[in-house]
Amino acid sequence: MSSAKQGGKVRGFQFSPWNLLLIIPLLVLVTPLFNLDGPRLFGMPFFYWFQFAMVLVGVLSTGIVYWATKGKPVSDEPDRLSVDDLDAGSGE
Repeated sequence: MSSAKQGGKVRGFQFSPWNLLLIIPLLVLVTPLFNLDGPRLFGMPFFYWFQFAMVLVGVLSTGIVYWATKGKPVSDEPDRLSVDDLDAGSGE
């Protein structure tokens, strides 16, 4: 699935298997999975402490995906525009 246009611009979503980890925090949207009273943790019903735990899991999984994909280039082709070319189009 190539996403490079003829002009060297990249379009669309760049898929990485690491992005599948971002599905895990979405489990908090499926309320029937954790709509329970027990087990309690420090007197707090499962419904509440599970949501707190999912916030931590969501932050952790987002961080993992970020660190795993931050060095990955979005295109194999080198940039064809210089900094001066980019500044010329700013309208100043």
